Amino acid sequence: MPDPLLTRCPLHELQVIGDDRGSLIALEAHTGVPFDIARVYYIFGTRADVSRGFHAHRELRQWAICLSGACTILLDDGHARTEVRLDRPDVALEIAPAVWHEMRDFSLGCVLLLLADAPYDEADYIRDYEEFLAWMRGREK
Repeated sequence: MPDPLLTRCPLHELQVIGDDRGSLIALEAHTGVPFDIARVYYIFGTRADVSRGFHAHRELRQWAICLSGACTILLDDGHARTEVRLDRPDVALEIAPAVWHEMRDFSLGCVLLLLADAPYDEADYIRDYEEFLAWMRGREK
């Protein structure tokens, strides 16, 4: 049976265009990426013993792509947890709304790129895990 979290947060194989000169991946809204890209940011210089994230979004939808190195992303929907190791620049992890996520185990030189479907909005963040669980219970009613 498929992991229900990975049904909501699937991995996407990205089309690589390349030859003996190297490889290229183009990311375009609605042509591969299934949403308008309103914000792009990246995480780098993170030590292996540091974890990041520790939040969920009410509405925001994102793709995470490890451009260099590797990291692990924990996904949690309030019922189940799963971990995904990102270690290839040709794979994107979709992070759906209402999914708690934490990033950790960053390799030396890791660069994690994120594409988001909306600009930064602090009101969209849930930064307390217990508040997240209560919010999820309220959605299920």
